[in-house]
Order: sequence, then C-alpha cells, then structure tokens
Amino acid sequence: MAKKKQHYSGIGGQAVLEGVMMRNQNLTAVACRKPDREIEIEVEEYHGLLEGTVWRKLPFVRGVFSFIDSMILAVKSLNFSASVFAEEEDPKAAKQQKKDGNGSDALFMGITTVISFVIAIGIFMLLPYFLTQLIGGVLRSQSVLSILEGVIRIAIFLLYITAISAMKDIRRLYQYHGAEHKCINCIESGRPLTVANVKQATRFHKRCGTSFIIFVMLVSVILFFFIRVDGPFMRILLRILLIPVIAGISFELIRLAGRSSNPVVQLLSAPGLWMQRITTREPDESMIEVAIASVEAVFDWRAYLADEFGYDERKLDRVDTWS
Repeated sequence: MAKKKQHYSGIGGQAVLEGVMMRNQNLTAVACRKPDREIEIEVEEYHGLLEGTVWRKLPFVRGVFSFIDSMILAVKSLNFSASVFAEEEDPKAAKQQKKDGNGSDALFMGITTVISFVIAIGIFMLLPYFLTQLIGGVLRSQSVLSILEGVIRIAIFLLYITAISAMKDIRRLYQYHGAEHKCINCIESGRPLTVANVKQATRFHKRCGTSFIIFVMLVSVILFFFIRVDGPFMRILLRILLIPVIAGISFELIRLAGRSSNPVVQLLSAPGLWMQRITTREPDESMIEVAIASVEAVFDWRAYLADEFGYDERKLDRVDTWS
C-alpha cells in the first residue's frame, strides 16, 4: 500500500445539538443521537449562493459567499437537530411544524442568519473599537490603538468561548465538534473509518471554523492598522465595509492551511489549533458513531482511501465501521 501524508478530502462539517453535520460538495448530512439512542440522519442537497457563476471561483470573492453559505447551513442544521428532540417531546406538534414549515423555514433561517450576523458585528467588530476609544485620550498613537483594538477583540472572543464552555450542553457540543474533526483526520490520514481508528486521531484540524475566526481577527488587525480614516463615523463604517474583505482573505488563508504543510503556513495555523483546545473535546464512542454516520451519508471514504492511499477497496468493504 502506498504511503502518503495527510491528504485533503474536501469534506467538512460542524457540531450540532447531539449530532454532527457533514458536507461534501453539494450534499449535506445531519446525524443526531435521539433520546432513544437511535441515530436519525437527514441528507439534503445544498448548492450555495451563486453556484455555477464565475464569482464562486474568484479568489477572495469566493470566501464571502462561502462564509454566508456556512452561516445558512449552520442555522439549518441546528434547526434540524432541535426538531429531533422536539419530536420526542411532542410528536404531533413537531410533525405539523415540519409539514407547515417548509415555506416559513427559509424566512426564519434568513432572519436568524441576519440577526446573528448583526450581533456578531456589534460584539466582535464594533465593541472593541468603542472600548479602545475610551482610552484614546491617553494613547495618542493610532498605531498603538489599532493593535490594542485587535487585542481587545481577541480577548472578548476568548472570554466568550471560555464562558460558554462552562455550560453542560456546550461541553457536549464541543465533544461532537471533536468527533467531527477526528473523523476527518482519520480519513485524511489514510485510515479506515472505524470507531477504534477515529479514537486515535487528533481532534485538531487546520480547516476548523475556530481557526477561520482567528484568521479573521488577525487579518482585521493588519487591515485596520494600515487603512485609516478620520472621524468616528467613518471609522465605524470602515469596519463594517471591510468585513467582506476580511472574510475573503481569511477564507483563502484557511483554504491554504488545509492543503499545505509549508512551515510558514503551519506557523500561521498555530493560533487556531491552540484555540481548538477550548472549542473541541474528546468525544465518547457513541458520539463518534454519530459522526461516522454523518460522514458515510455523504462521502465514500472507501473509494477515497483506495484512490489516495492505495487500499484494496474489496477488503475495505468488509471493514466494520461500528467496531
């Protein structure tokens, strides 16, 4: 069997309430562990905004649309995982909601996505600026204030993820996050997707959303350091208008990180990987089973291992993925 280093697979995902969402190209699967211990899976196609257009292929521009797509999928996946538990508590109401909610779901997801985006801008982009301005009379240097604003932004994010990790549900969410990463790392390291192999894989991954957020914050420090305007209103407007630029640059950086083992790229990825020590935790076997189910619903890992690592696919067909 040919030996290769960890290789890009193209799949990605996120943790949801008692489950994992996995995406492979246009297919998404959300697998959730129900209260009766069964695994429920929903598989759908998602083509994304402006798919098939030239804009989706342009570097830096494509990152903006990918960021919006990820937010839409996040809300959609979380809604499904919540509905799984709602059905256990009140099956009739949940079924009626699914029947009547097809039209309203899109509107609800749109409103939720916009509200979440506005709140995130307020907390992580504008609040650090206002806090920095409180001491602007003491520090006259705009360069120092720009760096301080970035430090405050990162500090707020650290406090936020550390504070919510004290909640039991969030700790479990972080475990499912770890299960998602470990499954992808298991496959991309060239190992069959079994519970035993996944347990041995690392829970840290360079393409993680946590790493993307860290890139966003570091890129914002650099841009706000060099791009300056006069007047409070223009500074606030600048921070809002540069969000697509920051997202586009950060997307290209994390995309590069996921495909390269260059020492410089490894160094740039280090802060995000360190942050994942907070946002991921070691999952138990039942969580790994859920993540495996989500992967297998959208990704043929046996064919991938045969193509990329030289496995005999006939032998992999006999692998017990739940052992």
